[in-house]
Amino acid sequence: QCSQECAGAAGSGVTGVVDTVTHSTDPEKEGRMEPMPSASLDDLTECVLDLAAEIPPGKVSTYGRLAVEARVRCGRGTARQVGRIMATRGSEVPWWRVVSASGAPAAQVADRALPLLRADETPLRGSRVDLTAALHVFELPTLEWVDERDEGDSDA
Repeated sequence: QCSQECAGAAGSGVTGVVDTVTHSTDPEKEGRMEPMPSASLDDLTECVLDLAAEIPPGKVSTYGRLAVEARVRCGRGTARQVGRIMATRGSEVPWWRVVSASGAPAAQVADRALPLLRADETPLRGSRVDLTAALHVFELPTLEWVDERDEGDSDA
C-alpha cells in the first residue's frame, strides 16, 4: 500500500517510534501516516531474522541487501526496518554478519562485532569487511513453472 518513499520515511525520527506506516484511508485523516498492524511487522521480523540466520561464517550481508531479499521473499522491507529489527532482535541470530553498505559494523556494536567477524575468518580491511570477498549471495527461491496452456487441453 505504501510507496517506498513512505516506507523509507518511517523511522526517520519524525514519529519517534513507528517504523512501518501506511496511508490512512479515513477521509478525516487523509494524508497522515499510521502504524501498520503489528502482525505485519512480526512477519517481517521473522523474515529478516531467518535471512540473517542463513549467512554462513566468513560471509556478511548489508542492511540494504537484507531488505531487498526480504522484499523478494516477504513482499516488504527497507534497510531502516532491517536495522531496527537487528537492533532489537538481532541477538537471536549472528547479528555481527550484518553490516553497513561500507562494510563497517554498526558503530554501537563495532567493538563486539569485529572480534566475532575475525573469529568467523571474515575478510577485513582494517575495521571494515571486504565486501568484494565476503558478501553473501542469497539463493533465489525455486519456482515451479506451470504451463497453463497444458492444463485442461483435452485435444492433446
